[in-house]
Amino acid sequence: MRLFASLLTVLLLFSHQVFAASSQEINAKANQALKEFYRHSPAGKELISKAAGVLVFPEVYKAGFGIGGEYGEGALRVGGKTVAYYNVASASIGFQLGAQIKSEIILFMSQDALKHFRNSDGWEAGVDGSVAIATLGAGGEIDSNTIQQPIIGFIFSNKGLMYNLSIEGSKISQIAR
Repeated sequence: MRLFASLLTVLLLFSHQVFAASSQEINAKANQALKEFYRHSPAGKELISKAAGVLVFPEVYKAGFGIGGEYGEGALRVGGKTVAYYNVASASIGFQLGAQIKSEIILFMSQDALKHFRNSDGWEAGVDGSVAIATLGAGGEIDSNTIQQPIIGFIFSNKGLMYNLSIEGSKISQIAR
């Protein structure tokens, strides 16, 4: 129980920065996350250039001890320009222990997938759209089966240890900034 309280304290300490992010802060962090992503995967950069839309969550905070939660804010970019801001949130129960900060990038590879996402009022990964989580091979290559999917997700820059890396079940909602 003491560990759970510690994890929640850490999450709350981080969350004050996340909840108060301005559009300029979100854009600056999204730019940095994309630079970091490109450094690890030249193939990812090419894939992003082909995407109809790119949703970047530069900092998603997650903590759990049996019961867990995560939260982050990000920017949707179409044609290289930010068109809207979103948050991602989820709660979970089950085997989990730890805390982490991660970055998530979700690529909408078709106009239909992007349109469905933008027209939804609270989009849930795995329910409103299946997200194929990409894994990077040696040299930053992406699995050829993954690149055929209409929605592709990347999770990277883990700064902590956490069992259970997934986007499934995360609810993504538009926010005003």
